[in-house]
Amino acid sequence: MRFHADLHIHSKHSRACSKDSDLEHLARWARRKGVTMMGTGDFTHPAWFGRLREDLVPAEPGLFRLRAEPDGAASRGLPPGVAAAEVRFMLSVEVSTVYRRGGRTRKIHHLVYMPGFDAAQAFNRGVARFGDLSSDGRPVLGLDSRELLEITLACGDGAYLVPAHVWTPWFGVFGSKSGFDTIEECYGDLAGHIFALETGLSSDPAMNWRVSGLDRYRMVSYSDAHSPPRVGRESTVFDVDLDYFAVLRALRTGAGHEGTVEFFPEEGRYHLDGHRKCDVRMAPEQTREHGGICPVCGRSLTVGVLSRVEELADREEGVRPDGAAGFRNLVPLPEIVGEILDVGPQSKKVLAEVDGLIAALGPELAILEEVPVGDIAPLSPPLAEAVDRLRRGEVIREPGYDGEYGTIRLFGPGESDQADTLTTPALF
Repeated sequence: MRFHADLHIHSKHSRACSKDSDLEHLARWARRKGVTMMGTGDFTHPAWFGRLREDLVPAEPGLFRLRAEPDGAASRGLPPGVAAAEVRFMLSVEVSTVYRRGGRTRKIHHLVYMPGFDAAQAFNRGVARFGDLSSDGRPVLGLDSRELLEITLACGDGAYLVPAHVWTPWFGVFGSKSGFDTIEECYGDLAGHIFALETGLSSDPAMNWRVSGLDRYRMVSYSDAHSPPRVGRESTVFDVDLDYFAVLRALRTGAGHEGTVEFFPEEGRYHLDGHRKCDVRMAPEQTREHGGICPVCGRSLTVGVLSRVEELADREEGVRPDGAAGFRNLVPLPEIVGEILDVGPQSKKVLAEVDGLIAALGPELAILEEVPVGDIAPLSPPLAEAVDRLRRGEVIREPGYDGEYGTIRLFGPGESDQADTLTTPALF
């Protein structure tokens, strides 16, 4: 079975997350996007853990589905073909570890997965003494990354850990501010138990392929959604049985790991270097020319993902390791529709138009990846043109830096105005 998985999300109990980030809304948006397997996020939070135990029931091995009543609420009002889609949940949590190592403060984020509630409860007991689990759905723990991995493995067969958004400056295992140069440095003698890495929004597999030491890891990509509409903005594609342990085997061996759906990395918030407050954005070579110092304020620049990849790279661009799974860079459908209509991607107008597209053509990821352009054109010629360009990688890129999202556009100056006049009354 081929399906999209989004295994890095957050609940309403995480800081800076939407109050709508509950199971019903997450399942609803998973169906809209075409995501079959979801992480629950935040299972260390006592209130969320209680809600998960109440509203999830066992499905396939290691997976859960919503009880009938909340699942019905999640499907209500969706087009029949989308409403009937299966959604499964996997117990997941993002954990932040803060500690001293090698004379530096390390702040590393990790994704932890458990095959059942007993294992998750054992994990919660194991980490509770290192931080207040009730203060944030993404707990901040005062323990070493290696010790977190040891606690994870002690929870039994199927428990595993994936380093999160590995290149992010402040919280990635390779981040410029607090990271390491290798997985072995971070996880020590337990590094052999790491077999997958999350690319994050500011990098994609091609960037990671430049570092030969990463060839043995499976690249995964997930949304890190802080609100339900963000679900599926990045995902990992599997072709295995709908089964927790089948996904785990795919990540360990590569068999059934089909690749990822990614942002264009320039759209991520930390792709280039710079200072947002000083309106300074720099490519790696410019940063080196300035010695890593902001020319406006004289302080150190926030060194982004591209610079860090180039620092550790031992290959030129364009090399693909043998056996590496592929990937596809996409722009979320609401952003494309918003560009055509010249309004924000979260506006009511965009939501209404995307609803019409889903009713006519299926879930968002299918529209972006699979639906023939000829089937899109009768509904909206400019959208058909945009999707055709997107699939060819013909986009205009304005890279993000220092916490500021980048911008990916499908039309040049004036083109979107012309495209908007071409939209058909039936949809746009």
